[in-house]
Amino acid sequence: MKESEKRAMAMFRRHGGVLRTKDALAAGIHPRTLYALRDKGSIEMLSRGIYRLASAAPFAHPDLVAVGLRAPKGVICLISALAFHELTTEIPHEVYLAVARGTEPPRIDFPPVRAFWFGGDAFSEGVETHRFGGVPVRIYCREKTVVDCFYFRNKIGLDVFLECLRTYKLQRKRDVDALLRFAAIRRVAGTIRPYLEAIL
Repeated sequence: MKESEKRAMAMFRRHGGVLRTKDALAAGIHPRTLYALRDKGSIEMLSRGIYRLASAAPFAHPDLVAVGLRAPKGVICLISALAFHELTTEIPHEVYLAVARGTEPPRIDFPPVRAFWFGGDAFSEGVETHRFGGVPVRIYCREKTVVDCFYFRNKIGLDVFLECLRTYKLQRKRDVDALLRFAAIRRVAGTIRPYLEAIL
């Protein structure tokens, strides 16, 4: 292995095994070195512009990691967040991503992304940061996700919300006060309350 490739591999290891192309270039890694490592199978492409060490342990949620790296200001939401919190049997075929109202959605070829615009507290509240292989990914908490699914029930289906609420009831930690707080932020406290009272 060439010296430049050894330096590049060391840089990947210092960054938890994952680097964006622009960060690699800023660190002095030549594109030719990246392509050589890719062609040798030493690194693999997670998404356009994102590489990881091929020898690294697989991520638990590779699609969420790829989107989290490409759109670090976005937040994983709705069905993707439900799946992460084990609140649905749905298998998302795209990553559901909340972006701040007034901003451009990220241009991501793979994995497929479906963007939703959230504004104010509806965007900023209830965000948790989870780390996968050292990569931070922003995901809405369980209660925020349940309320968001009710808010977007006409887009994702009322059945999705009802299933997640029933599954939420079966999980050990429940926080009805948090559900009502997020419902107030979304201005759906009155309309969601009958569902909460009937199911929880």
